[in-house]
Amino acid sequence: MSELTQVLRHLTPLEDANSLVDLATGDDAAVYSLGGGRALVVSLDFFTPVVDDPYDYGRIAATNALSDIYAMGGKPLFALNLFGFPRELLKEGLAEEILRGGQDAANKAEVPIMGGHSVDDPEPKYGLVVVGEVKEDAVVTNSNAKEGDNLILTKPIGTGIITTAIKAGQATTISANAAISAMTELNRDAARAMTEVGVLSATDVTGYGLLGHLSTMLLHSEVAAELVMDAVPVLPDVHKLISKGHVPSGTKRNLADIRHRIDFGATEDSDQLILADAQTAGGLLICVADEQTSELMELLGNSPFRPSIVGKIVSGDPGTIKVV
Repeated sequence: MSELTQVLRHLTPLEDANSLVDLATGDDAAVYSLGGGRALVVSLDFFTPVVDDPYDYGRIAATNALSDIYAMGGKPLFALNLFGFPRELLKEGLAEEILRGGQDAANKAEVPIMGGHSVDDPEPKYGLVVVGEVKEDAVVTNSNAKEGDNLILTKPIGTGIITTAIKAGQATTISANAAISAMTELNRDAARAMTEVGVLSATDVTGYGLLGHLSTMLLHSEVAAELVMDAVPVLPDVHKLISKGHVPSGTKRNLADIRHRIDFGATEDSDQLILADAQTAGGLLICVADEQTSELMELLGNSPFRPSIVGKIVSGDPGTIKVV
């Protein structure tokens, strides 16, 4: 994260009065006003395989890309494929399975894939450009958290650790299936619930981990947070896999980058890694006022996962987190 920030600070984006959300806050998607209270919300995301099965990889990548639109309170309208694949392997059927997985995830979300772009690439890469819409007065950003808000996490974490173990052939069937189930669950219903109760600040938990994405939200909202470790939902076998060394380099980097902003207190080393674990297609981290929390939790009640109140927004140095 810190390296990319250094690169981006040298860029001078063109100023546009219709630009509502841009690079400045490192949000999940760009938002551009169309006038009349309507706005486009646009994002793209792609990555190399995180699981062995090509169909599941396609589903996960598409779900992950769609999540950025949901995190902003938007409704996806259509998508475009982004696909890199070695030309010499096109006849093996793997490419077709990746794209079929992406198509099925988009169909589940009722989002048409209307085209795309492909390149000859020695390592497979897949994802989507997603174009959505949102009402200007209902845009959900990562810069509007308020002191006293409760923090709700809608999916368990630990996918980075489990997918690392999958690649090493060391993940149990239970943990692998749980991770794939989490990574292919759309954030659509959670997004509908948060917009229904009027939430205006949230983010999805992906590559920078729970701590990284929360800290970014706190920094741009000029607040701090307390995070309750025991309340954070974690996928099965994650602690056991950490003890066996299945920790991705991205997770270790995340922890090193964020450590100066975190008061871990007596938090175990393994729990610190879990909180920093680089996620794929993670859940929404939602800031919601006390008076709206019960209603939101009730609306989230039909989720296949157990949404949890994991902490609270407090006053303090912007971007800092105390883990209790």
